[in-house]
Amino acid sequence: MKKIALIFGVTGQDGSYLSKLLLDKNYIVHGVRRRSSSFNTKRIEDIYFDPNLKKQSFFLHYGDMTDSLSVYNIIKKTLPDEIYNLAAQSHVHVSFELPEYTSNVTALGTLRILDAIKNMRGVKKIKYYQAGSSEMFGKTKEKNQNEKTQFYPASPYSVSKVFAHWITVNYRESYNIFASNGILFNHESPKRGETFVTKKIVSALVKIKFKKQKKLFLGNLYAKRDWGHAKDYVEAMWKMLQYKKPDDFVIATGKTYTIKQFVDKTCNKLKMKIYWTGKGVNEKAFLKKNKECIIECDKKYFRPSEVPFLMGNCSKAKKILKWKPRIDLDKLIDEMVEVEIKENLSFLTQNK
Repeated sequence: MKKIALIFGVTGQDGSYLSKLLLDKNYIVHGVRRRSSSFNTKRIEDIYFDPNLKKQSFFLHYGDMTDSLSVYNIIKKTLPDEIYNLAAQSHVHVSFELPEYTSNVTALGTLRILDAIKNMRGVKKIKYYQAGSSEMFGKTKEKNQNEKTQFYPASPYSVSKVFAHWITVNYRESYNIFASNGILFNHESPKRGETFVTKKIVSALVKIKFKKQKKLFLGNLYAKRDWGHAKDYVEAMWKMLQYKKPDDFVIATGKTYTIKQFVDKTCNKLKMKIYWTGKGVNEKAFLKKNKECIIECDKKYFRPSEVPFLMGNCSKAKKILKWKPRIDLDKLIDEMVEVEIKENLSFLTQNK
């Protein structure tokens, strides 16, 4: 009998990769999307309209993480074996502007799902995966972060994720629910949202190369992040729910790079030779061939509370889940750049 999975946040980067993974493993997949006046299913269109995919394997439902009845009704209707909660207002900078909405979706949304699972215990035992974030570690002083590192969140988004993490632990211990937390460090892909810094960098530099954009504006060039590929990380999510007992796992590469290094790697891939001048908010990058300024820093892209350094230690996941990252940062950037170039070439061809 096929397993049934329910994914909250199915239209996001992780939701699209996880859907494909589960369908390949012969699951029936139900995805929850927000009602919107514009189409928000671009990342999963290749699944939804795949003529080789049996229609009874993938279903979409409208739902709202801020509505307890909506959450409960979808769970009751689908009766899943596994629930993956990937839904969140996940943009850190935006969370400072929309702290209440971020908390309602990211923190209380998790509680609504867990409470529905608790109330469904007499009908079906459901395994639950909670998507945590490295941002929960925030301003920690530890050189690399593992499952025992103390959280020090530095944004409304990360504070909300800390609540989601601990309420998952609380429901696991209080009601004997199979509920696992994945503390995932930054993971990217060509499907990353336009406002996230990696996608923003790759997209802008490709457009600058094609003379469709003149300049890229960035914030803190020296923030260090541990970047992996979303395709690897959704496999870790699935592995957590196949393990014999619920637990919490850090998922990371164990390597860290600055935003500036990410820019340099992307420019190298695009064969754009640049040089940097200035310091702090006045630091800029110029093309060597014509000394044209293509990158500047702007104060509006700095966070009110900066997180300078994040690097994960995933030794527990390696040992227990037999998981390890397979795609390094250079391969990730290669993939992101190649897809971006194809999209730009396609646009130029269509608009000739």
